[in-house]
Amino acid sequence: MCGIVGLLVKNQSMRANIGQLMMPMLIGMTERGPDSAGMAVFTSPVDANALKYSLYAPTADFSWKALEQAFNSEHSDQVTLAVKGNHAILTSAVDTVKVKSWIKQAYPQIHILSVGQSIDVYKDTGLPADVAARYDLPALSGTHLVGHTRMATESAITPAHAHPFTAGTDWCLVHNGSLSNPNSLRRKLQHEGINFETDNDTEAACRFLEWRMREGDDLKTALEHGFDELDGFYTLLMGTKDQLALVRDPFACKPAVVAEHDDYVAIASEFRSLAHLPDVKNAHVFEPSPKEMYVWKV
Repeated sequence: MCGIVGLLVKNQSMRANIGQLMMPMLIGMTERGPDSAGMAVFTSPVDANALKYSLYAPTADFSWKALEQAFNSEHSDQVTLAVKGNHAILTSAVDTVKVKSWIKQAYPQIHILSVGQSIDVYKDTGLPADVAARYDLPALSGTHLVGHTRMATESAITPAHAHPFTAGTDWCLVHNGSLSNPNSLRRKLQHEGINFETDNDTEAACRFLEWRMREGDDLKTALEHGFDELDGFYTLLMGTKDQLALVRDPFACKPAVVAEHDDYVAIASEFRSLAHLPDVKNAHVFEPSPKEMYVWKV
């Protein structure tokens, strides 16, 4: 059992406060996921020739300043680094293959959580309220976000196993449910040259759908392939640079509720995480149908 939350803010004047709106949503899912929590927020994109890298260090005393200095001495383009605890957002115009290779060789203990022009990811073990406070998630601003609280059922409780999972650029996924065939999905994707970082079943779903889109599918077609390939029970909430997408398995075994308002679209596993939202009494609140994709664009 896990909790998912999502929020897309249509009213531009509210986007600076998306973190504050999100906080009760995430904390409201604590009973569904006390082991770890995470958030992917989509902000204003960086320059077209640059990318952002969400980085995680295993210790709180890691020297991000030393990493910044080492990177700048190695590359002609200067990096910028925004630090929150043992997370940091690195922005660079250096070729992404070179950036990833340099981090892997120079700082193998650093984990790259996400890559993209808009996406920032924060995730860690602990109660959702503690994780949110640790990384000052209420201060986040952006257009839309995806969040998750985890109760581990099939793999370890570590930051790497926490959601959201990412693949490619500006793409993330959170999952409530369980898959029965993640190992066969991994074997299939490994034959395509795709590497995995955990044994979490959600990572298999995330990398499968991103691979389908990289092969030319749009999101809807990728999910149609997902209905054929993903065996199990699931509610999936996905984020791209300009949209949120929600889908439930053909049996709709895992809960989800949506509130559509003129100012926002909010998604959660249970309504209690939506009840605090502004003017929610005038929102259109509904339960998503099984095997139907719902997409909301910024």
